[in-house]
Amino acid sequence: MLRIFFLITLVHFSFERDVYHGSWRGGGSEMNDGERQPSYWHEEARAAIEAREARRKETYGVARNIIMFLGDGMSVPTLAAARALLGQRAGRTGEESQLSFEAFPTVGLSKTYCVDAQVADSACSATAYLCGAKANYGTIGVTPAVPRHHCHAATEPNDHVYSIAAWALKAGKDAGIVTTTRVTHASPAGTYAHTAERDWESDADMISECPIGDESVPAQQDIAAQLVHNYPGNQFKVILGGGRREFIPKDFVDEEGAFGRREDNRNLIEEWRVDKNLRNVTHEYVWNRDGLMALSSSPPEYLLGLFEDSHMQYNMQSDKTTEPTLAELTEIAIKSLSRNENGFFLFVEGGRIDHAHHDNYPRLALDETIQFSEAVARAAELLPEDESLIVVTSDHAHVMTLNGYTSRGADILGPAGQLGDDSVPYMTLSYTNGPGFRPHVSHGVRDDLTKYNYEALEFRYAAEVPLDSETHGGDDVAVFARGPHHHMFSGVYEQSQIPHLMAYTACIGEGKTVCK
Repeated sequence: MLRIFFLITLVHFSFERDVYHGSWRGGGSEMNDGERQPSYWHEEARAAIEAREARRKETYGVARNIIMFLGDGMSVPTLAAARALLGQRAGRTGEESQLSFEAFPTVGLSKTYCVDAQVADSACSATAYLCGAKANYGTIGVTPAVPRHHCHAATEPNDHVYSIAAWALKAGKDAGIVTTTRVTHASPAGTYAHTAERDWESDADMISECPIGDESVPAQQDIAAQLVHNYPGNQFKVILGGGRREFIPKDFVDEEGAFGRREDNRNLIEEWRVDKNLRNVTHEYVWNRDGLMALSSSPPEYLLGLFEDSHMQYNMQSDKTTEPTLAELTEIAIKSLSRNENGFFLFVEGGRIDHAHHDNYPRLALDETIQFSEAVARAAELLPEDESLIVVTSDHAHVMTLNGYTSRGADILGPAGQLGDDSVPYMTLSYTNGPGFRPHVSHGVRDDLTKYNYEALEFRYAAEVPLDSETHGGDDVAVFARGPHHHMFSGVYEQSQIPHLMAYTACIGEGKTVCK
């Protein structure tokens, strides 16, 4: 009897263990021969140690140039899935691959919450990682004393906070922005705007909410007007991205046949030109790739490029003859800004990673992440490591998960390696909420997504909770650094520390008084 009891107990604990980890026994068919030997992994670790040791003496010095790369919504699962896709596109298993910045010597984690919100948006987070102070959800370049959506609160100068771009300008450096979103969108606006509402990109966004009246305190300026006419935006040598509609009147048709949005009948592109003429500086406005590339060998002192009426197109859907890549935009920005012997600050955003996730389109999100990685690689090739700090991070996470017990090398965008308890396949990538929600077809049985063409660019992957737009995630996000004092970016810290750490490496702003 005692023996039977022990056998029953052993079976019980075996089943208990399998409940949590499944009965999948692994594959192995995709493994290369070297990986089968422990010595392979020992050698891989030894090479990594030697690389760290070789870089240790390169830690110090002063950063002449700073580039901050921001992958909007680039969560840690996004990184893992994108590197797998990168490798699989090259015919490898993929999991062992590496995005360009994942080779940087230092990595840390930043905490992304807002002053008043557990999960951040791109406005309060931009204020943190660019201006060095946390703010309220939906506000940019202001203190928490400014409530969201208040027409007059952001006009108080004492409630303004300024970005590291402004700190760099005051130190005699040049500054610029590059983005695949509208240049008035929340992330790039963090370099120059002070606003109680991220959505007030043109005056048309404010007309109904902040009507012009007899108030003793006027409403704040819209974001586009601030970029063209206010410090520091009016000093930016390079402005490249989308968003023409925010700069031109509603009855004005742009170069590609789209109408503007402005209600005040102002053409801010022309006003930008007038300002540069009055300063007697060389300048060019371009709206397509040909115009941009014609300036690549000898860019003007000031360059404004607006390549779409709204956001730039996803890379996989863009017309390559008219729309430059993020890597091309980055290269021209660096060539332009590098002429200042004092150096520069450049903000580069891969902004459409975020948009694809909001729509539950992981195929597009991962490709945008790969394009972002290529832009970082281009910058690293162009800039000497001993005098140029490159920081790569994200503003917030997303709620895409990488799940299941899938075999090594399986399509990262395909089904997981097992069925659910309802005997229906599920995808390796899925979302906890968003427009990809599908009602169960009958009696609690999920829809089988493998019946559809999930290789379509705009195929929505499964979501648990139905929402018109998937939400951000509250996870910490990764921070990668290469260049002088890169070691400062290790650890887990508040997102608002990032610009102060960058300033320290360059001896600018508050960093000027404490750096060694």
